[in-house]
Amino acid sequence: MTETTKTHVILLACGSFNPITKGHIQMFERARDYLHKTGRFIVIGGIVSPVHDSYGKQGLVSSRHRLIMCQLAVQNSDWIRVDPWECYQDTWQTTCSVLEHHRDLMKRVTGCILSNVNTPSMTPVIGQPQHETPQPIYQNGNVPTKPTAAKILGKVGESLSRICCVRPPVERFTFVDENANLGTVMRYEEIELRILLLCGSDLLESFCIPGLWNEADMEVIVGDFGIVVVPRDAADTDRIMNHSSILRKYKNNIMVVKDDINHPMSVVSSTKSRLALQHGDGHVVDYLSQPVIDYILKSQLYINASG
Repeated sequence: MTETTKTHVILLACGSFNPITKGHIQMFERARDYLHKTGRFIVIGGIVSPVHDSYGKQGLVSSRHRLIMCQLAVQNSDWIRVDPWECYQDTWQTTCSVLEHHRDLMKRVTGCILSNVNTPSMTPVIGQPQHETPQPIYQNGNVPTKPTAAKILGKVGESLSRICCVRPPVERFTFVDENANLGTVMRYEEIELRILLLCGSDLLESFCIPGLWNEADMEVIVGDFGIVVVPRDAADTDRIMNHSSILRKYKNNIMVVKDDINHPMSVVSSTKSRLALQHGDGHVVDYLSQPVIDYILKSQLYINASG
């Protein structure tokens, strides 16, 4: 398959990220590597979407802190970014509504995908209020006119956004999204773009708990968008999917990462990270990146918290 015929993918991970761990970032990397190896996908972006403060989970620190920690965790990535939309809403948002928001945003910018900038000190968390005068969307002076979308393929509202764009005169140019994040953008011609939910097998298993998820939301998440699952602790994903009629129905929309890496829960677990911080356990460096640890200690987060 040529690059234009492969499905272009944005991986979206929702969660508390309380705090974000090395394992969360490794999930993105493992999922991207696996999808590329299939020969059918090109991953062009990753989005970390921390949950709203009103989620009500015990020990959940303010989204202000969680957004900063997430930004620190991805500051060296050239394809994963942090999005604050979920945190900035008036109340908690369902996973389904977050997916739909990003699908609609991708439609509005007609194929523009932001990558992380290389100078995090000059770049705030996406959406952080700025005092500067708002900049025009297209910043590069070499672009004479704003590129326009040639056409949008497929029905509006369908889960797979097939976007056809006119390529601008230059290959790369500076772009500022609606949340004032400065980054680099690429435009693609006649591509199929999908937003896939990235999760661990624990979230997949939660779909099988009666009454925990709205069934209509599950239909949209699994049936319309699709899921990429990174198994933890050698979880039996086939067994999990067989316990849910919706997961069985849309089994082809669930991609399970299969590689040789054993993914212990402790590497991903924010709970284990918090406990290590509270107990002064030196193994916290196995769970969290140093910039995140430094921020936690500076801000005195989790040290005396429980849960």
